[in-house]
Amino acid sequence: MRLELTGRHVAITPAVRKAVEQRLARMARMLNNSLVSVQVVITRERSRTHVDMTMHARGDHFLHSEATGRTLPAALGEATEKLEHQAQKLKSKWTERKRQGRSAAKAGAAAPRPERAGRAVGTGAAAAGNEAEAAGPVRIVRARRYEVKPMSVDEAALKLVAGNAAFLVFRNAGTDAMSVLFRRPDGHLGLIESEA
Repeated sequence: MRLELTGRHVAITPAVRKAVEQRLARMARMLNNSLVSVQVVITRERSRTHVDMTMHARGDHFLHSEATGRTLPAALGEATEKLEHQAQKLKSKWTERKRQGRSAAKAGAAAPRPERAGRAVGTGAAAAGNEAEAAGPVRIVRARRYEVKPMSVDEAALKLVAGNAAFLVFRNAGTDAMSVLFRRPDGHLGLIESEA
């Protein structure tokens, strides 16, 4: 974890740095050491001390808190308390996602299975009834682009079995047609060939 301490009208002494590091060590343990950086700005305004903290955790999560108090320990304590609350919410999101058994990227890219999607794309018209109509139109999510390589059906089957992908798009070397090899629910492989 990288710590940036800035003092405005306040001298950053080793004691102040140690106090900030002790407060942040608790949060680092709470987030399983996934903190990337923390910026702390301590400002002295007349008889008050203002603490502004921004914490960057893995996955581009930014947590921010501000606090003002009569003394530095009071303002620092209040600001870290606010950050701890935000960090606890973030950690509970991470653990909830782990319980569901899928990552954030897979959760956003999960597409409905064809037998369950009973509505027309983009229209919201339901073939199954009013309940599907209330859910809204089906979205098309572009997952990724990848190179379609020429190979035989046997080579494609070996590549699909060796990896963990659900399907493989390839150009059949024998017919020069686009083909899709996919895993079937019964454990076998299915082949879809385009007509040339």
